[in-house]
Amino acid sequence: MTTTAHSSEVDPPTPPAPARAAALRARLSHSTTMTWWVGWLGAVLVTAFAGALRFYRLGEPDRIYFDETYYAKDAYGLQEYGYEHDSLENADQMLGRGPVDIFDGGGDFIVHPPVGKWMIALGDWLWALLPFGESMTPEGWRFASALAGVATVFILVRLATRMTRSVLLGCTAGLVLALDGLHFTLSRIAMVDVFLALWVVAGFACLVIDRDATRDRLARLSEAGVDVTTRWWLGMRWWRLAAGLCFGLAVGTKWSALFFVAAFGLLTVAWDYGARRSAGQRRPMGRWLLVDAVPAFLQTVVLAGIVYVVSWTGWLVTRGGYNRGFADGMAPDWLPDTVAGPLEAFISLADYHARMMSFHNGLTSDHAYISAPWEWLVMRTPVMFAYEGEAVGCPSGGCVASVVSIGTPIVWWISLLAICVMLGWWATFRDWRAGAVLLAVAAGWLPWFAFPDRPMFLFYALPVLPFLVLAIVLMLGLVMDAGENNPRFGPYLRATGGVVFGVLLLLIIAHFAYLYPALAAYPIDEPSWRQRLWFDVWIYGNGSS
Repeated sequence: MTTTAHSSEVDPPTPPAPARAAALRARLSHSTTMTWWVGWLGAVLVTAFAGALRFYRLGEPDRIYFDETYYAKDAYGLQEYGYEHDSLENADQMLGRGPVDIFDGGGDFIVHPPVGKWMIALGDWLWALLPFGESMTPEGWRFASALAGVATVFILVRLATRMTRSVLLGCTAGLVLALDGLHFTLSRIAMVDVFLALWVVAGFACLVIDRDATRDRLARLSEAGVDVTTRWWLGMRWWRLAAGLCFGLAVGTKWSALFFVAAFGLLTVAWDYGARRSAGQRRPMGRWLLVDAVPAFLQTVVLAGIVYVVSWTGWLVTRGGYNRGFADGMAPDWLPDTVAGPLEAFISLADYHARMMSFHNGLTSDHAYISAPWEWLVMRTPVMFAYEGEAVGCPSGGCVASVVSIGTPIVWWISLLAICVMLGWWATFRDWRAGAVLLAVAAGWLPWFAFPDRPMFLFYALPVLPFLVLAIVLMLGLVMDAGENNPRFGPYLRATGGVVFGVLLLLIIAHFAYLYPALAAYPIDEPSWRQRLWFDVWIYGNGSS
């Protein structure tokens, strides 16, 4: 990983002459001698490993558990009706036996947008297409979550490889994410948080590619003799449009994605400003505002809003959804039906959103596993998703099986050090990678402190995890590069960095393997199970034993 001056957005020299075009390229874009297929091969291998972990015994527990009671049934309702539907009281017991009619009444009031549930429904449909698959079984309603978790690992490998220009560090990022217990458990349950993490990371990756492509375009124009110091248009930003699409899907999964959209929208225009300054534009404010900032708002925020509204199509084009008829008859009589109908539908949708917001603002709970945001990074209060005191399949008897949704503690604890290193690196060198990671962590974590009375859980931190992993691999890159320019102690420092890298990776692998039975509903004798959960709060939460 290189930490040279091209990583900082500092004032450039005067506009380059042809002889200095190579120096400008070094400022504007990362150079690499990496063979392209090596990076892709590494990403595929790490992704395959993550997939093997997530798909093995995906059907255990072989019943609805934790919040699957909401999301699996909502997904089934979307498949059948296009909107979430009320279900029978014993629907949880009926599910898992293949397609059955579990519905009663009409539309169900839901508190999260539909994208994540549509993805669960799509996964169930795909699973049923397989020769051994069947709709609405545990494997079916968890299939999309596992795919999303695997896809997030793949994207993170490619993202980290791009940011560090190191296949080793890129694959390490994917491996660390694959071996984190929080990401593992949320990739094996029909909940929507893993989809939120997927779309947030995918959107960020698109913006990083857009940043690299834009700066590389400026470098190529300069090499071709174009005066980039007066350049207005930086080219069509297809990757930024892709980011807007991803952000719309993220917000359509959970509203908390709005924090990331706001932060990343500011980040991408800041990168454009830095690119213009690096290209030699001394007063780029007008060009930056008119052809960078305003289009960026349209390409990310506005496009995300359009995607979000489209995600409600199933509710809008049907009539049975909750609150769907709220605005019936409100449109003026003089409007034609082709206008009045959609207008009333959108008024009803706006009122629905007001009811959803009221629910979130008034939410209270005495759940034993509630945790405040400050507890998330230290893994104080994980969530017991499932527990069976008399697990079947243990020859010695007296065994338990559980799904404890806890991050691999060593990953999260090391990330605290990595965040401190990123702060120092950014404050000292203004490195864009450190700044981007810090901003992403802040966007996914700090806003929750503004809602101290709202019940929150550890899995709310899942979208932050990939950026904590990026902080870890960036820190490891710095450690392994230590002594690069020190002829006397350089070899010893680099060797020490390699040892630190190897030891940390082995500790992460060992810690995940140690926790695995408690994460994956694998039967294990109770004393061994308790040994893996080091603190009482990891077992009982904030309740009594």
